Amino acid sequence: MKKQERDEVAAVAEQANAGEYAPRAGIVSQATAATAAVNGLMNDEDDHASVEPDRPRVGARYIWFLLLAVFGVNVALVAPIGLSLSLRVQELAPNNVEYLGVVLSVTSIVGLFTPSLFGMWSDRTRSRWGRRRPFALVGGLAGFSGLLVMAAAPNLVLLTVGWIVASIGFSTTINSVLMSQADRLPEAQRGKVAGLSGFITMLSSVVGVGLAAPFAGNNFLLFLVPGGVGLLLVLLWVFFVPEASSLDAEVRAKLGLRGTLKGLVFNPKQHPDFAWNWLGRVLFQTGVSFATAFTSLFFASRLSPTGQVADITGFITMLALIGVIASAGGAFASGFLSDKFQRRRIFVLIAGIMFTAGALTMAFGGSNPVLLVIGSVVTSTGLGIFATVDQAIILDILPVEDAGRFIGINGYSTALAQAIAPALAVPLLLIGVTGTDKNYGLLLVVAGVISMIGGLIVVLKVRKAK
Repeated sequence: MKKQERDEVAAVAEQANAGEYAPRAGIVSQATAATAAVNGLMNDEDDHASVEPDRPRVGARYIWFLLLAVFGVNVALVAPIGLSLSLRVQELAPNNVEYLGVVLSVTSIVGLFTPSLFGMWSDRTRSRWGRRRPFALVGGLAGFSGLLVMAAAPNLVLLTVGWIVASIGFSTTINSVLMSQADRLPEAQRGKVAGLSGFITMLSSVVGVGLAAPFAGNNFLLFLVPGGVGLLLVLLWVFFVPEASSLDAEVRAKLGLRGTLKGLVFNPKQHPDFAWNWLGRVLFQTGVSFATAFTSLFFASRLSPTGQVADITGFITMLALIGVIASAGGAFASGFLSDKFQRRRIFVLIAGIMFTAGALTMAFGGSNPVLLVIGSVVTSTGLGIFATVDQAIILDILPVEDAGRFIGINGYSTALAQAIAPALAVPLLLIGVTGTDKNYGLLLVVAGVISMIGGLIVVLKVRKAK
């Protein structure tokens, strides 16, 4: 790379961090061009090895409001997953609690392609508010509306509809925040910010369930208190983190029907690292979904004489609090250490080993509360490490010419896992049992094995990430 080209790249990086856009055909944004240069997409490996133009570091204001938004969205989403949705399913279908898996699967299938679709629209959005904030705002409002429907739902059909709206809405918001990171974060801060985000995500799991648990007898407060906290913090992100106007930015190509459909998928041969990481993430998240979707029902079956979730809400809240300390510590430490040592994949391997070990401990722990707590803590730690390091890996290997689109495609992995796992869990839960009993032990064994395979794929196949 010539000196003049290097100077131009450095200038682009500075403008990108300031939120400026290039009013020039062939460039989606200055941020995209800067990130392309940072990741060596100019096919000049020798120069890239000696000169690594990067964006300026983001400030504390940006990071703090980002963390608040992440916290809020996860509080709103985790409360239903961890407690509220199980309580409503038990209320509406007391003899068929396995329908919880159906509700989760249908929701994931319906929302499978929306992240990529909204990502493409976000990349091409032209407004004085920029590209990301409009989607964050609309997503937050839609998510809160979906929770309202869930609170009032008189049957499982409307409960599912509400969960579809809530999950798509809040997922759109969190994806918008992640797209902003892809636009603005320099490589040297990705692991650290991912670690802090992981810490906040784990903390939100406790707060979300903790906010919902006292309102177990009031469906509206059960859903709307965590949802209201989430919406408020999203609004703080939208109004206090400025994003430059994108009105003058030009798009490389207009999106027609054919272009939209083509943009919903990608060619693995052109992006092998992204493809392998995507597959590993699908498997890891499938294992996680096996373990987490039925967590409340699992503990109720082992620890409650009646098998009712309402009997152990205090234990679930306490266990979540203990688990978040370990998982947050793992997330925080792995994020900073992965930046310090410039290594990501080894932490993915550690995450897979820990999650599998914890799942097996719970599966064979019987009704011993100590073993169940130990297993839950170990799985939470593994999940915290994986979530943190995988986010940094995605930003490292992201095909940045279409950041929003590929972040959306990356979201398929989670949506697909959440669709596959609960559906497969239903027959697994019925193997070797009679009556109303469920085989949660087998489910946890399968969860551990699948997650370990997913982690190994990332470790062995993703080459661009160290």
